[in-house]
Amino acid sequence: MSPLPFDPIARAAQLWEDRIGPSTTMAAVTGVMRVQQIIQSAVDGALKPHGLTFARYEALVLLTFSRRASLPMRVMGERLQLHPTSVTNIVDRLEKDGLVKRVPHPTDRRTTLVEITDSGRQRREEATESVTGIDFGMTGLTTRQVDQLTDLLTKVRRSAGDFE
Repeated sequence: MSPLPFDPIARAAQLWEDRIGPSTTMAAVTGVMRVQQIIQSAVDGALKPHGLTFARYEALVLLTFSRRASLPMRVMGERLQLHPTSVTNIVDRLEKDGLVKRVPHPTDRRTTLVEITDSGRQRREEATESVTGIDFGMTGLTTRQVDQLTDLLTKVRRSAGDFE
């Protein structure tokens, strides 16, 4: 698909302004949504050769960051901000691919831990090279601008109740 000769979001914002009212928020939200599509496509493309989706990649990274390379599924859901059913589906697929395994909790029989395997560590390392190699799809910004963007998005997330 070749680029348009104009910015469709800027055009929509002008039409919004002319027909509805102030367009600042509409233009910002539309821009964020479009950038999300661009980033998602870039990250998906980088992870696909590794047989991973971003959700599965995030789970492997989370397990790598944990002290014991394992976490209860409930904790994974909290940290990844996902519904328990989604976590179960992610873990099922990672387990099927031999990247994680379910193990009993050593002190709580009601809890199952998800533990990253050596194959999972290797896959995570390779996938990380791919996503960092494309800068997670964040092109066109300086490091300072990325920091500013992160700060602004964090404010929106905090305001929405994502965290305290």
